[in-house]
Amino acid sequence: MTYDITHWIDGREEPGTGSTQPILNPATGAQVGTVQLGDADTVDRAVQVAAAAQKEWAGVSLSKRTQILYRMRQLVLDAVDEIAAAITREHGKTLPDAKGEIARGLETLEFATSITQDLKGGFSENVSSGVDAHTMRQPLGVVAGITPFNFPAMVPFWMHPIAIATGNAFILKPSERDPSASNIIARLYQEAGLPDGVFQVVHGGKATVDALCTNPGIAAVSFVGSTPIAQHVHATASAAGKRVQALGGANNHAVVMPDANIEFAASQIASGAFGSAGERCMAVPVAVTVGDVHERFLEAIAAEAEKLVVGPGEDSATDMPPVITADARDRVVRMTDEAEQAGGRIIVDGRGLVVAGFEGGNFVGPTVITDLDRTHSTYTDEVFGPLLVVMHADNFDEALELVNSSPFGNGTAIFTDSGHYARRYQEEVQVGMIGINVPIPTPVGYYSFGGWKDSLFGEHHAHGPEAVGFYTRQKAVTTRWPAQNETVESSMSFPTHD
Repeated sequence: MTYDITHWIDGREEPGTGSTQPILNPATGAQVGTVQLGDADTVDRAVQVAAAAQKEWAGVSLSKRTQILYRMRQLVLDAVDEIAAAITREHGKTLPDAKGEIARGLETLEFATSITQDLKGGFSENVSSGVDAHTMRQPLGVVAGITPFNFPAMVPFWMHPIAIATGNAFILKPSERDPSASNIIARLYQEAGLPDGVFQVVHGGKATVDALCTNPGIAAVSFVGSTPIAQHVHATASAAGKRVQALGGANNHAVVMPDANIEFAASQIASGAFGSAGERCMAVPVAVTVGDVHERFLEAIAAEAEKLVVGPGEDSATDMPPVITADARDRVVRMTDEAEQAGGRIIVDGRGLVVAGFEGGNFVGPTVITDLDRTHSTYTDEVFGPLLVVMHADNFDEALELVNSSPFGNGTAIFTDSGHYARRYQEEVQVGMIGINVPIPTPVGYYSFGGWKDSLFGEHHAHGPEAVGFYTRQKAVTTRWPAQNETVESSMSFPTHD
């Protein structure tokens, strides 16, 4: 039996009027559902509903807003199994991994429940004689989020709880490859007591994205995805006068110093490289060995890769699931072929993997390659699959230069026992998020997430305090209350603070 995913507009499922797209199970290749795709008319309908709902929602007390978010948190916890099953069915990742991303998403929801603290303004008495000054933050209005397939729960949670808590109405456009989780969240918001229209879901592809970026009723757009699409969203929405945060791609490096615990580093980097089949913007597709530890590290990472069990995400024995599509699998195979043809040494070969009983699935095994030139595309391009390239540097400075020469600046890690080199690395590396003996340095929900260079377009990072600034704008108010009979002499000079 297959199912049909529709838009969620004005508190109910709303069929689309355009085309549809099949939803495929990556482990089997079989169709499990259909998603109805929207267009500019769909977006316009959602924006009209959101604008009306937002006017009332902005006037709801902070206490009432946070009460709804507290209820939402409990409803999400109660529905973890349902949400995780939908993610695993449509994305392919393991059930524990799906539950993990829900838990990390809830960190932002929990941060949003304390929004009363983050929306407090400042006050200064007597900035001039009898004059006070204060600031206040207000919502933008209707805002939109465009999110990727690899985290169908966590990445939207980076956006909508804070947008809603600060008084905005939010329109979500999730990936059409795994849309079910977003509709479940919409239903839960309604059960939590959120007024209809404050959170809505529209599905679709490029036509829907472009409509969200250009619709005059939308004040801001948040995006997470590949760098080319991030550039397109940033340019299109900015040209339409919108506030934009667009998080792009990555090619994260992990540096392994000679003094590191090599077995520990290998196990952690294997987790970063092969967890969720490498389909994370904070994955680790590149390791850089420093000094004389290169061959030792290759032996250790090969041992880690070869013991991984590849299979369907529903199987409790599975360590690494399939990639999202057949094209994604073929890209990993093609990049491995090209690396081998260029003289790269294949340490672990994931090509040709077949999982018994799931011959139609998008499976490719963990792959480790070394001895590549730094200009080769298998090293320079974002793989987004379970392929680890191991580079070598003679010393720390050479490794640092290799990392900083990448056009991406999302995340990085260093494995070392040296506080000196760890401190130098965090000071000098040109990357937004840094792990020290931590392979996936994704900040907790009460800090903000964001990279540098071609990994971020726009001023604001995602979730945490920077998201509050993104979804609100400040007013500065200067106040005087003269007595009714008080005479104030007028002046044509610019006012001073006497």
